[in-house]
Amino acid sequence: MPGTTLVDRSLLRLSGADVRIFLQGLVTQDVNAVAEGRPQWSGLLSPQGKALFDFLLWADGDDLLIDCEATEAEALARRLALYRLRRAIAIAPEPALAVHWAPAGDAGVPDPRLAALGRRWLAPAGAAAEGWRAHRLGLGVTEGVAELGRDRTLWLECNAVELNGVSFAKGCYVGQENTARMNWRQKVNRRLVVVHATADPGDAAQVWYPELGLAVARVRVDALAAPLPFGTPLLPDWLKAAIA
Repeated sequence: MPGTTLVDRSLLRLSGADVRIFLQGLVTQDVNAVAEGRPQWSGLLSPQGKALFDFLLWADGDDLLIDCEATEAEALARRLALYRLRRAIAIAPEPALAVHWAPAGDAGVPDPRLAALGRRWLAPAGAAAEGWRAHRLGLGVTEGVAELGRDRTLWLECNAVELNGVSFAKGCYVGQENTARMNWRQKVNRRLVVVHATADPGDAAQVWYPELGLAVARVRVDALAAPLPFGTPLLPDWLKAAIA
């Protein structure tokens, strides 16, 4: 059986009586929508509404689990601890579980961003999954600091509305004012897009994956109607509908 563990992901466990109230005032998604078997994609933003971290939130009894980049888990935990103040909230790695993925099948639940991404679940670690990045980018979905940037890209430019990563009904959170204003004005002038790029695009892209011939770039919407100087943008149906 092929491996299913996403070895570049790890989990943080948040526990305490007020853990949902604590996160509700920080992250972009409605924490009350997180339930057993119903994870939610969310972001932690700068006060200006730019992406600092993105992650999936899972419910585990009274606790919440944050499914995040393994290389960013420690930095995310530190950032959350800054907001904790004197709340009795514990933030710690969860080594007993790992994030698993399969492109199809019955295991787990559909990825909350886009069902075509496949199935996701939490279980003890096993053999490493293969093909996740190519599968994800082939569907035009970006994630992580390398692709979203750290404090560089506004959350709605990360296609957060289209990929179910923001609630406009939940109330205040860090970066909410600018995010809500952009949505109200319907002015998202730039988007993160996946680009077919067989040569290094340099500073024109956030990141380039030469082994895949793909890059991720922040591009003006009005430039997406034609090939870019460094490649052809991949425009899946969900993104076409958003920029039409």
